[in-house]
Amino acid sequence: MGPRVPKLVAAFVAGIVVAAVFALAPTSLLVLAPILAPIVAPIPAHAQDQPHSCGGGGPQDTTPQLVSMSAGMASTPIQVAVTGAAGQIGYALVFRIASGQMFGPDQPIALRMLEIEPALKSLEGVAMELDDCAFPMLASMELTSNAEKAFEGANWALLVGAAPRKQGMERSDLLAVNGGIFGPQGKALAKTAAANIRILVVGNPCNTNAYIARLNAPEIAAERWFAMTRLDENRARSQLAQKAKVPVAAISNVGVWGNHSTTQYPDARNARIAGLPVFDVISDHGWLKGKFIETVQKRGAAVIEARGASSAASAANAVIDSVASLRTATPWGDWHSLAVVSHGEYSVPEGLQFGFPVRSDGEHWEVVPDLKHDDDGWDRIKKTTHELLQEQEMVKGLVPAQA
Repeated sequence: MGPRVPKLVAAFVAGIVVAAVFALAPTSLLVLAPILAPIVAPIPAHAQDQPHSCGGGGPQDTTPQLVSMSAGMASTPIQVAVTGAAGQIGYALVFRIASGQMFGPDQPIALRMLEIEPALKSLEGVAMELDDCAFPMLASMELTSNAEKAFEGANWALLVGAAPRKQGMERSDLLAVNGGIFGPQGKALAKTAAANIRILVVGNPCNTNAYIARLNAPEIAAERWFAMTRLDENRARSQLAQKAKVPVAAISNVGVWGNHSTTQYPDARNARIAGLPVFDVISDHGWLKGKFIETVQKRGAAVIEARGASSAASAANAVIDSVASLRTATPWGDWHSLAVVSHGEYSVPEGLQFGFPVRSDGEHWEVVPDLKHDDDGWDRIKKTTHELLQEQEMVKGLVPAQA
């Protein structure tokens, strides 16, 4: 034991010196390292009062082991396809995906970005900026104007790109133009995407665009298609929080029913503020039944009027939220808003891509059952259902006849 004590004391003293030096000037460790190394080096096995290993006859290996900094890190990148990636929403979205905000800080991402030919130069600039961010989890990028190539092996497809509504354009005209985009994209997804593909349609009119793409890809289960109503939910939560003068985190159970349009029904009747019914917390029931609903329905137009362009950052944020609400378990008792295929829930015709309150266990989702509505709520659900049925009729020529 005698020879070991001075060695341990020296190591202890050296540790104090190292700590003090590091506190004053970390870079000076580079100078002291050769001097301190013999003092703090591991004590040879023969100088220790330890038994030999049982497996071999030689001394135990006391070489310090490096701890892997990638412990727990997924090794296989998730293939994420984003259409319209150089557009306003796409630009606001791809950096958040690459940074880990969508799938977590330890999940590598392969971005597959689709743009129309005239926008490919702009897309190259987006890719340059992504490179310049040096995101640790961005494993690769694919830039293309070919849908099949963009969707090749994709696990998630975020269909953001769509033709915007122009002045004087009727809704039927807009649906026809976008049908020429989303029908072929549906076919391309069915041909080249991974078997576990999940698709979120963001480009408007998103419910019917999703319907068109879904019916052009019968090989992909209908339950893997979603249209985004989460932006409407987020808008509703913010309005309720401001009215009640509470943090937005106190708002839960907000469902948005029907179409992502001015007929949508943001449902305050079933929502909660700090666990209490909204109608018990906010006494201005006239506002809840009128101005609140109208504000959410027309928020997109209000943003355009204010900033001269449509919602981009808030839409990208809602994409992140939508994916998170599907890939992670919904908090107990809560729900979120997504437009999913109807199986007749709440008397909504089967096959419509309809906004419902939805909950997930991280793998599977379901429409929340048994929610109650007053007469006004049912009337609003019928109105938005009627609009979606009208849109479905308008696009009959854009989907396979057998569908």
